[in-house]
Order: sequence, then C-alpha cells, then structure tokens
Amino acid sequence: MENRARDHIKMASNPKVQTAPLPRRELLVYWLLSFGSHFYSFYELHRFSKEHEAGLDREFVLEKGFLNGFKRDALDFEWTFWTAWAKKSFLWTLIGHAVISRLCSALYPQLRVMALTVYGLSAASSVLGLKGVAVLLVHVALSFFVAQLRKPILCWTCNLLFLCTLHIRQIQDIGRGWYEQQEEYSLLFSSVSMNTLRLISFSLEHCESPAVHSDGVLQLGWLLSYTFYHPFFYNGPVITYNDYVEQMQRAVEERKQHKGGAHYLLFRSARILVWWCIAEYMIHAMYMHAIKSNETYLEILPPWALGGLALALVQFFFVKYLVIYGLPSMLATLDQLVPPGVPRCVSIMYSFTGMWRQFDKGLYRWLLRYIYVPLGGSHHGVLYKILSTTLAIGFIFLWHGGHDYLQCWALMNWLGVLVETGLKALFGSPFLCSFLERHSSAATRRRCAALLCAFSTAMLILSNLVFLGGIHVGRIFWKRVLLQGWSTVAPPMLAFLYCFAQVGMEWTPHLSLVTMNSQRNNNKK
Repeated sequence: MENRARDHIKMASNPKVQTAPLPRRELLVYWLLSFGSHFYSFYELHRFSKEHEAGLDREFVLEKGFLNGFKRDALDFEWTFWTAWAKKSFLWTLIGHAVISRLCSALYPQLRVMALTVYGLSAASSVLGLKGVAVLLVHVALSFFVAQLRKPILCWTCNLLFLCTLHIRQIQDIGRGWYEQQEEYSLLFSSVSMNTLRLISFSLEHCESPAVHSDGVLQLGWLLSYTFYHPFFYNGPVITYNDYVEQMQRAVEERKQHKGGAHYLLFRSARILVWWCIAEYMIHAMYMHAIKSNETYLEILPPWALGGLALALVQFFFVKYLVIYGLPSMLATLDQLVPPGVPRCVSIMYSFTGMWRQFDKGLYRWLLRYIYVPLGGSHHGVLYKILSTTLAIGFIFLWHGGHDYLQCWALMNWLGVLVETGLKALFGSPFLCSFLERHSSAATRRRCAALLCAFSTAMLILSNLVFLGGIHVGRIFWKRVLLQGWSTVAPPMLAFLYCFAQVGMEWTPHLSLVTMNSQRNNNKK
C-alpha cells in the first residue's frame, strides 16, 4: 500500500503534462482580462466598503486600522485568533524552538530530538495548561496501546472516538471550565483535532510495519516527538509519522549544516512578512467578512462588487494560509524536515480535484495514504473510486466539525470530484479521444477544456463561499448570479472564469478533461 500511495502522491505533486500552445496574443488577452477583472472587482468592493463603512461599523464594530483613514475588518475568526496568539506567545515559542534546534544541532546532535520533544511539551503546557496537555497525553497513550494490537479497524475506531468527543456538549463544557477565555479552549480544540491526524498516522503505520520485536519505549518516544513537534503542533501543516521519523533520523545522522542559513531565513521571513502585509491590507481596504455576515448588504452589492467579494474571500483564505503554514514550514525546513508545499493560488485553480491536490498538500497526501489508497482508490474500478472519494471527503467533513454548512460544502465537493472524474474518463475513452484528435486541433481541445473548467470553477467558488461564509452566502450568490442574473451576470462571469482557467492551465500545466487524456493516449501509442 505504501508504494501505491507514493505513486499517487508523485503523480499528484509532479504533473508534467504539456499544455497545448496558444498564440501569444491570445494568452496576453487572457492574462490582462484575468488581472483586470481582479483589480476592478476589488476596487468596486473597496468603494462599496467605504460607502457603507458607518453602517458596517455600527453593526460589527470595525477595529481601528493600522493605516490612517482605514478601519480593520477583524471578523475572520481564524485570522484574528492566530494573529492574536502569535503576538501573545507563538512567535516567541517558535523562536525558542529555532534557537534550541540550532544549538543542539551544533553541540549535541544526538540529543536534538529529545530536546525538541521536551521543549514542545513544555511550550504546549504553558499555553494549554496541565489539564489540556493531560488530555493529549491520554489520547497518545490509548492510541499507542491500541496500535500494538495491529488492527487498523480498532485504530480507526479509537481515534474517531477521540474526534467525536470534541462535539459532545458535556465534554465541551468541562473543557471550557478549565480556561478563563473561550480562545484558550479553542486552542485546545484545534490541538486535539490536529493530534488526531497524527495519532491515526502513527497507528496505521505501526499496523503495516513488520511484526518483529521492537523497543516499545523508543516507539513511544518517537510518537511523543511527533505529537509535540512545536511548529506543527497547533495547526499543521500535516506530515506523516514515517516521513517525520525518517527525516529526523537522517538529519541526526548527516550532522551537516542545512542549506537553511541566514540568507534562507531572511528570504523566507521576508516572504511571510509580505504575505502578512497583503492579508492585512485586504481587510483594511475591503470589509468582505463584515459584508458577508449581513444578508442585506449581499443583496444590494453591485454585480462587480459581488464578484469582488467572492474573489476577495477566497484570495484572503489563500493568503491567510500562506502565513499560517509559511512560518512553521520555514522552521521545519531549518530542522531538515521536508514540509508540504505552501498552498497554490486559488485564482489559477480550475477544478475540484486541483483544489484538493494543491491547496493543503499535506492533508491531501494524508488522505491518499490512509483512506483513498487503502480503500482501492483508482486501481480497483469505478465503485472503489467512488467509495474512496466518499469516505475521504466524509472524514474531512467530520474532522472540520460536521456542521450543517459543511454538509453542503462536502456534498458539492463530492459531486464536483465525481463529475470531473467522469468527464476525464469520457474524454479519455479511445473512441472519443481519437475522434477529437481527428476533427480538432490541440489548441481547440484546450479551449474546450477551459470552457468546461469555467463551469467547474464557478461551482468550486460557490462551494468555497459556503465553506467560508455559510449556506446563506452560497444561497444568495446562487440566486443573484445563476437565477436572477442568468442572462446578465452569469455570461460575463463565465467568460472571466474561462480566462482564469486558461491562465491556470498555462501556469500549472496539469490539464484536466480533454487535453490531459489526449496526452495519455498519445503516450500509450
């Protein structure tokens, strides 16, 4: 199973399919229309935000901005939550982690893993308190002992029960009673959720490992190191247990200075600072989170501002995770780990499958390794592929909390992935593929693929709006764009999405639908 999972990951992360070339003037038009529509829609949203600033301030209490003449929309809970904790403690504890790691690497490399484990446990205790860390240690101990039985179904049951306890009101009330502020309990909630992924990874890797005599104390030590590795502890990104252990051991054995020296540190830090500035500028210039929280404003937004709101919400989500994943990934790289790549820009995502593969790459690999491939994936026919996709998306739905709006989001993604998979199979069939190759050029097939991707992108954006804003946001967009504006708003929107898809195909040449399958058939010949 491990080799198959790695093959899936390799194909997903290294898509080298060559795109069909288009005339340079045509591509230039696509680029100009894509950038122009972004900037103009953002400008219209900015104008609307300023025109209704007083009303938004009365209803939502906009914060005083860092820039003169601007207020700050702080209604995105995740951004406000993590930036507040970063100022309070995370930045300092991450700096402490980096200092200890470098000192141990230089002086006592054999003790580095142990030192980082003790430091991570201490840092978690200082924030979550002894009771919060005790919950995590109980989960680690129970999962460790269940894993010794080498029964994957028992491991899944044990860890899913941990996940379900997060949503039992009585247990939530007990946890909240340990802290003075709701934000502290939210941090425990996030830590337990992330820890569940790590415990599942350890348990299933242990079930697959050879059943030979091994040092249980050493295994438990590695599990604690993996669990309390400080950069990834609270919010990821996700890395599998085997990858963590192999890379940490290799780093100790090599005992050489990593490429991550002062220049690398300054360069990556500057990039993260730029991303942070972009995110802050967006919530100063456009009050998208306040606007999406009021249905009246959603109903009166001009069409261009409505499009700007959709783009701003998904772009802010992208930039936010560049910062949230960027700093931990930088520190992990200094520790000679290989963290998953940062998310790819959502404006060049033109399919559901592409979004799952390229946004949270660590979580995608985790799903492939532990759910999709073990259940058959794409190697055992259509029914196994549907089952694998269903359970992978279902697990993410449960892991995110199982709320009603997540049901809608999960269903839309499930349908989107299945429809795209069906279209790929259709256009990849020998008869249709050869027919298209005889009667159309490669450039024409690419344009047809981009047109299909425009419809897919529209549904992808709609699903993301449900995820980021709730069902009411998705419902209003559906009504205003596709029902009321089917003849006025929808056609230009699809035209711009067509341009986005062409730019995405040029920038990330792993074409879906027509062109990809044509290339596969050519390779077979």
